[in-house]
Amino acid sequence: MITFSLLKNPSPDQIERIIALYRQAGWWKNSSDNPELVSRIIHGSHCFMVVSTTEDGIIGMGRAISDGASDAYIQDVMVDKSFQGRKIGSGIIRKLVEQLQTDGLKWIGLIAENNSQPFYENLGFTKMKNAIPMLNLLP
Repeated sequence: MITFSLLKNPSPDQIERIIALYRQAGWWKNSSDNPELVSRIIHGSHCFMVVSTTEDGIIGMGRAISDGASDAYIQDVMVDKSFQGRKIGSGIIRKLVEQLQTDGLKWIGLIAENNSQPFYENLGFTKMKNAIPMLNLLP
């Protein structure tokens, strides 16, 4: 059975599984797998959604950051490769959007990376006119 839930106080095992998802997605290398960092990410997020099975533990995740008053951004959405293609990713997005709307947030943005634009368009997201995602990687 697959369950979606908000994670607020992760256990060490949950943190390790989240680190494994980040690494599987290619976002983190060995130097980034810091349990304290993951705990801070979870606690600093407006909401942190996990998808779990009783047999496998956490198999997917996504989170939203927000000021809690007007805007929110969805990020770090990923599903374990062995569970992809089962609508779990779209479930994460829908649940995050529902939670953000419940919390009174109406402006929800994200950056569609790695050719994921069609995935998000199917969930109601559209391109922002006259906007270009930008990044400043500090040393």
